[in-house]
Amino acid sequence: MTAIVLLGCIVAGVWRAARGPSTRDRLTAFVLLGTTGAALLIVIATLTDTPAFRDAALAVVGLAAVVALVWTQRERE
Repeated sequence: MTAIVLLGCIVAGVWRAARGPSTRDRLTAFVLLGTTGAALLIVIATLTDTPAFRDAALAVVGLAAVVALVWTQRERE
């Protein structure tokens, strides 16, 4: 059930990223996709008892945070 809810969030994030209308909407969608993707990876790691999925989840969250920071700094300039 949790995976279905997370997949619904991913669909909503992709829809928002594709439709826009502004850059801030797309950035918010990207952050949503990063955190939801990480949560989905953690659920998969728990179900399959594979620690590599947890490592991948940490990498996804880290990359999403870096992209959000870079994009925010770029908007200020």
